Amino acid sequence: MKTKFLLIGTCIITLSFFISCNSDEKTNDGSTAAITNDEIIANAKIDASVEDVTNIAEDQFSAQLNINSKPSGPIKSFLPSCATITTVLTNNTWTKTVDFGVEGCTLNNGNTVKGKMVVSFSNDFSSSTQTISYTFEGFYHNGRKLQGSKSIVRTIKETNILVTPHPVSTASIDLTITFDDRKIYTRKGSLVKEMTSGYDTWFDWDDNVFVVTGSGSTTFPNGDTFSAEITTPLEFNASCRKSFAVKGIVSITKNGASATIDYGDGECDTLAKVTKDGVTEEIDLKK
Repeated sequence: MKTKFLLIGTCIITLSFFISCNSDEKTNDGSTAAITNDEIIANAKIDASVEDVTNIAEDQFSAQLNINSKPSGPIKSFLPSCATITTVLTNNTWTKTVDFGVEGCTLNNGNTVKGKMVVSFSNDFSSSTQTISYTFEGFYHNGRKLQGSKSIVRTIKETNILVTPHPVSTASIDLTITFDDRKIYTRKGSLVKEMTSGYDTWFDWDDNVFVVTGSGSTTFPNGDTFSAEITTPLEFNASCRKSFAVKGIVSITKNGASATIDYGDGECDTLAKVTKDGVTEEIDLKK
């Protein structure tokens, strides 16, 4: 069966469910204030960074997989033409260094990246399970510096969501993100992403549709820890060229405060409905 690897993201990714905190926002009694829309929007910028670097890593795995198994077929890359790729095979392990240069490159969704990502994985493409790892070397996404590492375990299997064997990826996240104001955020969590459409058209990633489940926590500059859980699976559509889900609901908590984020009904936009204390309003995550 022809198989195209899911651009996760967002996933790992991907994914706008870790909510940031402003250390100055305290109530008169010293407790942490409620979650604000500005915090959600600021956090969405981090989610976009995580989504894009995941896509870059998986694009490199998918490209090598298709070169090895389908050398005569077309391969559509996620990367812009300004990226330079160095590929080395050592001891049955591929190492691909993606260099976006000191001036940077613009991805197809308008986000900018500079510096290097180093992606590695086994040369055994006959295995039903593969681990993709990546690290950073002076890497920036929209001016934010990313450090740390991430691993993605990819398996072809049947699930309750789709009985046809398809790519299912479990992403372990452990990253540090430094904003241009030098505030530092850390992310840890685990997400499971399933490709539900487009997995048999390896030559075209634009028709990918996938769903994400999972949970995680984020520690913010003032030391607060946030928790998030996907209560209704998030749906991503690659053709939207967005770093955000088009469907699904996430529940978030912050020191007793809570909110839900509803990503909509499938429209290719950056809007979400946020509900706090029974009040719902629509915000633009890319504001």
